[in-house]
Amino acid sequence: MANPKVSFRTEKELQETILQEKARGIPDLEIGQKYGVTFRYIERLITKSQGVNISAFKASKKVKTLHPKDFNEEQTTVWSFKQRGNWATHSGEYRGNWSPYIPRNVILKYSKPGELVLDYFCGAGTTAVESKLLGRRCIAFDINEKAVELARGNVDFSLESQQLALIDENSRLGIYEPELSVGDARDLSFLQDNSIDLICAHPPYANIIHYTDSKESDLSFFDIDEFLKEMSKVAKESFRVLKPGRQCAILIGDTRRKKHVIPLGFKLINVYLNSGFKLRELVIKRQHNCKTTGFWYDNSIKYNFLLLAHEYLPIFEKPESPALSSVRERETDYGLVFPTLAKPALKRRLDGLETTTVWTLPEKDFEKRLNKNVIDRYSNGKGYSTTSFISHSENEICSIATRGQKDKRLLFIKSPFLNNRPAHSNIKSYLHGIKEIINRDLSKLSKDGFLVIQTQDVRINGYIEPSAEKIVVDLLATGDLWLKEIVVVTQKEQDAEIQTSNEYLKISYQYLLVYEKTGDKNG
Repeated sequence: MANPKVSFRTEKELQETILQEKARGIPDLEIGQKYGVTFRYIERLITKSQGVNISAFKASKKVKTLHPKDFNEEQTTVWSFKQRGNWATHSGEYRGNWSPYIPRNVILKYSKPGELVLDYFCGAGTTAVESKLLGRRCIAFDINEKAVELARGNVDFSLESQQLALIDENSRLGIYEPELSVGDARDLSFLQDNSIDLICAHPPYANIIHYTDSKESDLSFFDIDEFLKEMSKVAKESFRVLKPGRQCAILIGDTRRKKHVIPLGFKLINVYLNSGFKLRELVIKRQHNCKTTGFWYDNSIKYNFLLLAHEYLPIFEKPESPALSSVRERETDYGLVFPTLAKPALKRRLDGLETTTVWTLPEKDFEKRLNKNVIDRYSNGKGYSTTSFISHSENEICSIATRGQKDKRLLFIKSPFLNNRPAHSNIKSYLHGIKEIINRDLSKLSKDGFLVIQTQDVRINGYIEPSAEKIVVDLLATGDLWLKEIVVVTQKEQDAEIQTSNEYLKISYQYLLVYEKTGDKNG
């Protein structure tokens, strides 16, 4: 805690004054500046005094409208909601709760009226409210009884049959009051096997935001490894209670430690895959209100970091039968991949660099702008090399020795062949080829230099092959590499092609996996 600008005789007196300021509606920033306390200090004080982590002390919201204006279902794998959503009783009062646009999209796409939705991290009840508005039954619970109290207040609104969201003119819509209770996501023993139609939940992010005052079973107090261990119990129970062929949607984000990214999103995806799920979709949820000008822009360049501006929404599916796991590939096999050397021409430096982990670039000159952002930021004007993986007709891997100066600042690996519906054998060869290049060329990369891998997810036999997740898990075992950034690259929304089929979402992003070469991960 910083030195307060207003002196107090005791810590208790300071805390009582801060709570009084919060009750008056004074913003956290103003309180922090006035009393010399951090945001985390205010947050923990509120959680301790209220029993729940909320941003404001206020009465229940007055309902003005029951549905979002001009709503359209998402058709691509990048979801971007500039407005959080404030219809019905939705608000941002509960810290860390997700935008109601997320469960609304998930519920509409993966369930039918009257079916049963489960949310085992219900918080203030966002999913429960949407289930009620959309004519779905809902079981929702949370480890924190105070959060459940908030949720009960939020679902307590009048709704007439004609006010339900009109989804399908042929559907029979009914009003179902959500079943709310206190419970632990790791124990779903009260639910029968294969009884749930859809799981839609937003877990805490491993010791980032605390949702109770040190409650013993609160997963938000567990650090990364222990959090993932406990979430494996949640995943196994989820797989048991979900009906075959149905979906489980989980929102999760990454975090930072020592100026580097911890890929919590990829790690949690792996936990659910290890529990038997398949990955039907991997949606990127953009975060807005990330400052990219002035102070933040200058420091992003000076200290070479990007503001975290995305989260992951994996849509898992419980296979209809174990036989689906061994379905033979029907995609065209383009043969093993072939790495070629390339060095894109750079006529001039960009006027400005991207400063968040989401790069939205124009369709015109997309690759050129992407290349310049990577090379201008991570080569620092020094030597670099670029290797591209392309499809090859021969059943063999050919590698070309890297030429040029020995000490390079940047090694850039690109994967354009992933645009051509590769088969599993292609992906396996690709991952093997990346290993070979790194084993061969990492010694030529200067200390504190960067390895950047451009890659993307692909759909094989109806499921997503998360190549980026496999690369990250594999390379994190390499002692000389430390994951610095996971960047999502997409085209500007007005340039994006809209998908007409409702069966699958259009994959509309790529990744840049940025590693820093360092032999000391504790430095």
